[in-house]
Amino acid sequence: GVGWGVFRCRSLVCCLSTKAGSRSILATLASKAKHISGRYERFLERTFPRFYVLYATFTKGIQALFLEVKEIRKIKSKMSHQRLSVQQLPYREMERLRQVRRGARDVFRQFRRDVIKAIPIGIIAIPPFANFLVIVLMYFFPRQLLIRYFWTPNQQVEFLDAYDAIRRDLYPDVVESLALAARSLPEPQLQKRLQELCAEVQRGSQPCVAELCAVRSLFSGSPLGLNKLQVSHVKALSQVLFLTPHLPAFFLRHRLRSHVLEIRHLDRAMLRLGLGQLSEEELKAACYLRGLNSTHLGMSECRAWLEQWLGLSCKLQ
Repeated sequence: GVGWGVFRCRSLVCCLSTKAGSRSILATLASKAKHISGRYERFLERTFPRFYVLYATFTKGIQALFLEVKEIRKIKSKMSHQRLSVQQLPYREMERLRQVRRGARDVFRQFRRDVIKAIPIGIIAIPPFANFLVIVLMYFFPRQLLIRYFWTPNQQVEFLDAYDAIRRDLYPDVVESLALAARSLPEPQLQKRLQELCAEVQRGSQPCVAELCAVRSLFSGSPLGLNKLQVSHVKALSQVLFLTPHLPAFFLRHRLRSHVLEIRHLDRAMLRLGLGQLSEEELKAACYLRGLNSTHLGMSECRAWLEQWLGLSCKLQ
């Protein structure tokens, strides 16, 4: 019995020593790999600076993608355990899940699209040195094939400008549809005021919040209520919000209403947090989501515009 006990003790010590040795070897290998990687990156930065930018963007993009997946899983777990709805989350967590549909079960469209586009990139990058193929794709087809994590800072500005140009081309159609619908309004004074506002916008002016609040009652019923708008008007609004217009009218209205309600909930969460708590990146992203191209604006300009936006949005029912 004593011999068996000694044997077991020795076996346990050997096992622990083996595990400790394995961890030590792995730590040494990881350290050497990190050192070699660092030297390789410095070589790229000195010798091929333009290629290095793509390489660094790819590396950071992979890290950011996995971090976001991890963060979203953490938020959804919190919602499940605490039985929270999306509207009860703090602003930053709600912003992470702003594309969640029908509670916590459905993953946000944009995130889902990003993940679907990222799967083939991840598969391509698995074999040794295959990430160079991804970098070639980043160079030739960044906007078409890659998600935002793999865009360089300059590409992010360029592509956001490109998407905003598409959106901006649709604004005249929205305002024209609004002006046409205004002709059918039953109240002559408000009808005239709305038509004047449309004409001002078409001439390049921007109405103040008080002027918009003065006509808000017109949007509660026919012909400007969402369920009463012409299909062409609904399609134009959908495209402005980067939603597909190629659906039956019922689905178009449902998706548009759902998307606008998401922004409304975000607005209230943002108001609770306070604009002063948002970073420059968060301010710019909030403006862009709501229709303003903020890529070339400063913090003070973004904050001033968002104050006006919230001044209107948070007064609406």
